[in-house]
Amino acid sequence: QVQLVESGGGLVQAGGSLRLSCAASGSIFSIMTMNWYRQAPEKQRELVAQITSGGSTNYADSVKGRFTISRDNAKNTVYLQMSSLKPEDTAVYYCNAFLGPSRLYDTWGQGTQVTVSS
Repeated sequence: QVQLVESGGGLVQAGGSLRLSCAASGSIFSIMTMNWYRQAPEKQRELVAQITSGGSTNYADSVKGRFTISRDNAKNTVYLQMSSLKPEDTAVYYCNAFLGPSRLYDTWGQGTQVTVSS
């Protein structure tokens, strides 16, 4: 099983940068697909970025070219580097992990608030 703890959120001005971290417990981190989701007030949770166990990445169109997801399997940590932040990036960001196409061990972190001021 896995437990996830996010950190790195905060308040930043538009155009600024933040790096979110998600530290995972457990021994299967390296074979899990890791994801960052976000949920803004009164909006549905959306997938922002994904990185597979093999290192393949996918991004929402709205963040392509601005956000970068990466993982350090030695540290059991996944990162989301966010640059050129916009007010519309304001949301609670959640780390998610699962194993395989059937999403075994589907696990969520508690979320971290990111607020971008204009």
